[in-house]
Amino acid sequence: MKESVDYLIVGGGIVGLTVARELRKRHPTASIALLEKEAVLGKHASGRNSGVLHSGIYYDSGTLKAKVCAEGARRMKAFAAEHGINCQHSGKVIVATSEQDIPVIERLLKNARENGIRAERLDEQGIHQIEPHAGVYQQGIHCPDTAVIDSKAVISKLQELLINDGVKIFFNAPVSSINTDVSKVITPIGEFGYKYLFNCAGASADKVAKFFGLGLDYALLPFKGIYFKLRPERAHLVHANIYPVPDVNQPFLGVHLTRVASGDVYAGPTAIPALGRENYGILQGAQLGESLRVGLEVSKMYLANHQNFRQLVHTELGKYRKKNFFAAVRKLMPELTYDDLISSDKVGIRPQLINVREKRLEMDYVIEKSSDSLHVLNAISPAFTSSLAFAEWIVDQSEIV
Repeated sequence: MKESVDYLIVGGGIVGLTVARELRKRHPTASIALLEKEAVLGKHASGRNSGVLHSGIYYDSGTLKAKVCAEGARRMKAFAAEHGINCQHSGKVIVATSEQDIPVIERLLKNARENGIRAERLDEQGIHQIEPHAGVYQQGIHCPDTAVIDSKAVISKLQELLINDGVKIFFNAPVSSINTDVSKVITPIGEFGYKYLFNCAGASADKVAKFFGLGLDYALLPFKGIYFKLRPERAHLVHANIYPVPDVNQPFLGVHLTRVASGDVYAGPTAIPALGRENYGILQGAQLGESLRVGLEVSKMYLANHQNFRQLVHTELGKYRKKNFFAAVRKLMPELTYDDLISSDKVGIRPQLINVREKRLEMDYVIEKSSDSLHVLNAISPAFTSSLAFAEWIVDQSEIV
């Protein structure tokens, strides 16, 4: 098969889908195609997240995340309302668990003020009015605009709308190679010519970018997010979302408790260095070459120890043991027992980018582009929340309008 289009999108996750939607809005008559390497959409990060729509309180005002998160959440809530998608406007509390968390609360509240986000400092009594069973040291923050959405329903609806709008979606089409001289992508199902390419390939975005000679300062370091579930008879203890105060030097929010759109309550995720881009099981999805590469990158990061990386590795690897995972959860809800956590098949891979020259985790979205392509290299949380606003920004940056 041979196909030639005006705009070719690589990757059918939430970023690729919303970029396709934004392109169709701006160019009603253009030919647009999207390549998805799997047989269905949402098989990886976009379909495996907790569905939390973040308020934007975690992100410093000068970052791209801050620019698009709150607006993206607002648009996603409106999208859910328009299309009848389950979206719980449930809010969130961020609780201090020790004295060292108090200065971070000040920083988060500063972010909220600068980013125009509703957030309120509450004492222990105030937190317990919202989440009666939460553990809290002195104070915490209430974020009333946090919501939880059915992420798979969002993906399904976007797919339906795009197909109805004439966007062609090709499945089982991983990128084998790209001939940038003639603007052609080679896949197992055929060749796709393009005038402009958007690389929204998530955990494979760095590999796609390298066909263009881009992203050379970066490599992907996958982190595995494992979840446990609260026993159904104990799920009532969590009203909505209970988060710890995060380590602001790292792009992870810590193990938290979330009541998802189905009503189940999950605890997680971890942030354990994974053996591959799709290493969802112990060895499932692990590939020898990729595992060796990841091991080498982790070793370099460990030795450099920027962003307290060494402690992150020690702490997170320990959470493979339920005892250590439970200890993190119990800080958020002291009355939970070990047996209240039951195994879950919910697991995801965070496609985290590292700067190989500086040996540090990239905290913000990273974009690189050529004359006929744009590459989204670090579509990490809150990418799902941000997506509708982020896609608008991405298309603006392409300068094809």
